[in-house]
Amino acid sequence: MSSTGELRHTALDALHRSLGATMTDFAGWDMPLRYGSERDEHTAVRTKAGLFDLSHMGEITVTGPQAAALLDFALVGNIGGVKPGRARYTMICRDDGGILDDLIVYRLGESEYMVVANASNAQVVLDALTERAAAFDAEVRDDRDAYALIAVQGPESPGILKSLTDADLDGLKYYAGLPGTVAGVPALIARTGYTGEDGFELFVKPEHAVELWQALAQAGEGVGLVPCGLSCRDTLRLEAGMPLYGHELSTSLTPFDAGLGRVVKFEKEGDFVGREALREAAARAEQNPPRVLVGLVAEGRRVPRAGYTVVAGGEVIGEVTSGAPSPTLGKPIAMAYVDPAHAAPGTTGVGVDIRGSHEPYEVVALPFYKRQK
Repeated sequence: MSSTGELRHTALDALHRSLGATMTDFAGWDMPLRYGSERDEHTAVRTKAGLFDLSHMGEITVTGPQAAALLDFALVGNIGGVKPGRARYTMICRDDGGILDDLIVYRLGESEYMVVANASNAQVVLDALTERAAAFDAEVRDDRDAYALIAVQGPESPGILKSLTDADLDGLKYYAGLPGTVAGVPALIARTGYTGEDGFELFVKPEHAVELWQALAQAGEGVGLVPCGLSCRDTLRLEAGMPLYGHELSTSLTPFDAGLGRVVKFEKEGDFVGREALREAAARAEQNPPRVLVGLVAEGRRVPRAGYTVVAGGEVIGEVTSGAPSPTLGKPIAMAYVDPAHAAPGTTGVGVDIRGSHEPYEVVALPFYKRQK
């Protein structure tokens, strides 16, 4: 929200409305939920390509001689070890190990990093980084208004982008970024995304957003590119088994509780916020495994939602964190934290309590969907 309590608008707001988008309040931003059929948008990303406005994400720039040292102290990952031009998935935790947010950090130069936070947590992350920077020769800058973010995702996305840039896309690895020009617009071109498909995220100045969107839409016209809203972004990430803050991740969980202990790098030099609490969480998880994040596939047609209980033998064994119909599988799916005894793929006798009725579900390994390389 803006300081006046009004919804914030991205640089593409008028364009979304001209395309007939259904808009929704998402973390204080007025964002496109869908343009037409969310199932068609989802399928386009899986089989062709989709175009997303992600300008609500929170960009925070960290610069200065001790930028790497600050990020190593403030975050759980080994950020100093990220080479220029590469990116890393990581988390920022509280002193007690609870997850404040999951992040992508791009190393733009020797002493310049861009931290990308979820829209709902951007202010929290900015405040935490600013506070943690006090003892370091580094500057934390709120760059949320400096960028628009457009993503093109799906198997046709490399071809679409290649037609508009001479940047070396073939040499651009997953979780890497390079500066380039797309359709005449200066951009940071990152090979990242939240759909389970190959794709790119383009960070540009807000005044260039409409021009870039229109160029991408035109370049993708012949190969089935469609504009996509937040609704299909959610079903795409769910099929890909990717966590969403506020659902699979929260301050009440440590990375070890969430099955993402691998992002915590105890071997890095120096202290970092939450280190002791996270050591204890790691030891606890080893001795007494916490609930495990699993996939659930419905045998029937009823759709599970976040907060529904998972049951077996009349006992509550877990809770659904995200659920939706899966366009790719053609069945309702969910992610849920369940007791370790019921977490093995193929476990039978598991159900979800949907309004008093125990609907049968199959336990499967995540992700539900993996693209063919």
